[in-house]
Amino acid sequence: MYQAQFDGKTFTLQPQPDGMEVNGERLEWDLVSLGDGQFHIRYQQRSYPAEVVRIDRETKTVDLKIRGQRYSVKLRDDVDILMEKMGMHAAGGSKVNSVKAPMPGLIIDLRVQAGDEVKPGDPLLILEAMKMENILKSPGAGIVKKVKIKKGDSVEKGQVLIEF
Repeated sequence: MYQAQFDGKTFTLQPQPDGMEVNGERLEWDLVSLGDGQFHIRYQQRSYPAEVVRIDRETKTVDLKIRGQRYSVKLRDDVDILMEKMGMHAAGGSKVNSVKAPMPGLIIDLRVQAGDEVKPGDPLLILEAMKMENILKSPGAGIVKKVKIKKGDSVEKGQVLIEF
């Protein structure tokens, strides 16, 4: 499942083997790639020229131009949604003091050490939980003050892993 946010609205996207569901309803459209970020969309008997203007992987934002009008779409996947539900999202510019384990698991890789400067979205560590590798990213900019775990440590939900 994915969420797309633009123009003040949030849409739930669910890929299906034969198409896409948007907010629980099947989207009846044709999308043809014309190459080089150019697309042709046919929806409800109308044609729409579309272009991918820019993709920012760090902020998961895509800028599109459809029929000459520009749209900025913020995308979130199920991991982003889960992290937000667990309180791991950046709180509108507030200073982040620590990163806590969103679930119990095993630290399989550390990407930072004390003294490192990080930006929002920088990978901090990899936490293995339920046979899945979860990359925990920095929710804000700062300098790593203390890394309270090491590779191979088992951690519990809510345990402080990194302090800023």
